[in-house]
Amino acid sequence: MKRHGYAAPVTVAVILLLYYIGMAVLFVSIPGFSWWAKALLCLIPAAIGGMVIAVTVQRIREIRSGETDDLDKY
Repeated sequence: MKRHGYAAPVTVAVILLLYYIGMAVLFVSIPGFSWWAKALLCLIPAAIGGMVIAVTVQRIREIRSGETDDLDKY
């Protein structure tokens, strides 16, 4: 099984997750907002982070099944 095929999706996922965690930390550190506004602003990066994880898991499953090129579907 080729392990180097996982490097790109996992690397991109980690970079995106770090970016969205940074956004959430930035939103929490904004003074003057109420707690519900901060929670709402953190919910958006958390939802996107969850989608990034789901797509990465889906891509790893595709690579494991031998489907290395998504262009064959189109």
